[in-house]
Amino acid sequence: MKHIVKQSTKRKNEPENKAKTDNASNLKALEKNLGHRFKNQNLLTQALRHASSTQNRLQSNERLEFLGDRILGMVIAEHLLDRFPKDPEGALGYRFTSLTRAETLTRIAEDIQLGNVIRISGEDKANANMLADAVEALIAALYLDGGLDAAKSFILRHWQTVIQEHPEPTKDAKTRLQEWLQKSGDTLPFYEVTARTGTDHAPQFTVLVTLPDGQSATGSGSSKRAAEQQAAKTMIEKLLPRKELQT
Repeated sequence: MKHIVKQSTKRKNEPENKAKTDNASNLKALEKNLGHRFKNQNLLTQALRHASSTQNRLQSNERLEFLGDRILGMVIAEHLLDRFPKDPEGALGYRFTSLTRAETLTRIAEDIQLGNVIRISGEDKANANMLADAVEALIAALYLDGGLDAAKSFILRHWQTVIQEHPEPTKDAKTRLQEWLQKSGDTLPFYEVTARTGTDHAPQFTVLVTLPDGQSATGSGSSKRAAEQQAAKTMIEKLLPRKELQT
């Protein structure tokens, strides 16, 4: 009977042991993608801990996200000044916004397979907003563990593809729609949240954008900003093929 109990306990622990092994393997793969081996593993752990997975928000990645956002901005701004010496301030601003917005951060998160290791509440999967925030937290963790060189090396390596894809400054959908309306002498579009679903830590927003002439379009996303961008993009697609909206 004792032998049977031991076998049962062993089988019961197998899924937990496998999960720990898989997580350790995923963390090693992440460090390889980051190009940095952490001396302080606690920094890496905290950078991957979403607020929904802990009762103490100070132990989540929110504070690191705050720092990482500033480091990312500084590194990208400096790099743009060096790389595009003939760009005026306005063009640099469009480039900066494109490279630091949530959509770009989410893409980087997917490139480094961040979804495999981020810790969130329950069985939920990390949404785009969580992934973007975790990238900023990781940048801060790299900075605190390895200095500015470690953070800068990661940023410049993983953002190069995005920079190369857009040799000319790009504007997001909201900016394009707003500028077109201003050129036409119209007032600004009106954005309104019409629905909010999902959990507190994984919300889904639906936004309605309305033009001065009454035309409207909707968009959804894991944040109000993402939903507004999607609504503006949908509106632009409705207004095409007006050439001034295609750039």
